[in-house]
Amino acid sequence: MANEASRTGGAVAVVSERAGQRRTYGEEEGSVSHRVLTRGRRFLSNILETRLVGTGLWILAIVVFCALFADLIAPYAPNEQDYLAITEAPTAAHLLGTDDLGRDVLSRIIYGSRISLMVGVIAVGIALILGVSLGLLAGYAGGTTDDVAMRIVDAVQAFPGLILALGITAALGPGIEKVMIAIGIVATPAIARLTRAQVLTIREREFVAAARVIGASPLKIVGRHIWPNVTAPIIVQATLLTATAILTEAGLSFLGVGVKPPTATWGSMLRTGSQYLEVAPWLAFAPGMAIFATVLAFNFVGDGLRRALDPRLLSRRRG
Repeated sequence: MANEASRTGGAVAVVSERAGQRRTYGEEEGSVSHRVLTRGRRFLSNILETRLVGTGLWILAIVVFCALFADLIAPYAPNEQDYLAITEAPTAAHLLGTDDLGRDVLSRIIYGSRISLMVGVIAVGIALILGVSLGLLAGYAGGTTDDVAMRIVDAVQAFPGLILALGITAALGPGIEKVMIAIGIVATPAIARLTRAQVLTIREREFVAAARVIGASPLKIVGRHIWPNVTAPIIVQATLLTATAILTEAGLSFLGVGVKPPTATWGSMLRTGSQYLEVAPWLAFAPGMAIFATVLAFNFVGDGLRRALDPRLLSRRRG
């Protein structure tokens, strides 16, 4: 009987211990999720402290919504023609009028947001891959590697951005993929220089030296100790470069070397509208305002991210 009682007592103790562990794990998971939620709210509040960031977020939300659901919200197909309403002024049927081929301007603005966002995001993605890789390599390796990498960056930056993008696009041929590659190459030097500057600052810190002492490989040091500490300014720069990429794509399309017609792009619409400024000013006004609002929104959000991620500005607020 005594043995049975002891076994029963041991089983009860084990069950209670496991239940206590489950409660502990549950509490830890709850605390982790609470900390993540708190940090997210704090980060969002830090961003929104900057003036006009909320306006920029709303504009970007509208542009993204139009890009994602263009097929549902556009009143007409982007290339649908109405030969009885060529260069027609804004009416109830065509809220922003029609172009020289009878196509609805509002519908082409909505569909054009897809091209602008796609080019902006993918081109900046290309620039991030090339620029971050080059900057991390040059900043950490130093010496001859740094000199060669930076001379390549200097050579690319010696050309005006739009002229270089124009030359690359002309060499590769028209098409949205070529435009993305061209803009990505043009944007690479800015990312590479910023990454290199951040790495030069971080690589002499004590925790990096300690990682070297314990025998960590250069790849592990860069990936686990340096890269996480240089991402904040790169995120800000990428946001601002997205606005520049949209402007560059519009400029290339305006010059006739961007996306092939009849694809709806804001730059090509602006080019068409420039030929009818006296008789149909709405053709240029609508795409021009779309470009202006989107680029301005990205700049607002980029400024808010810079203030939210800058530790010096955060310390001033807390102080």
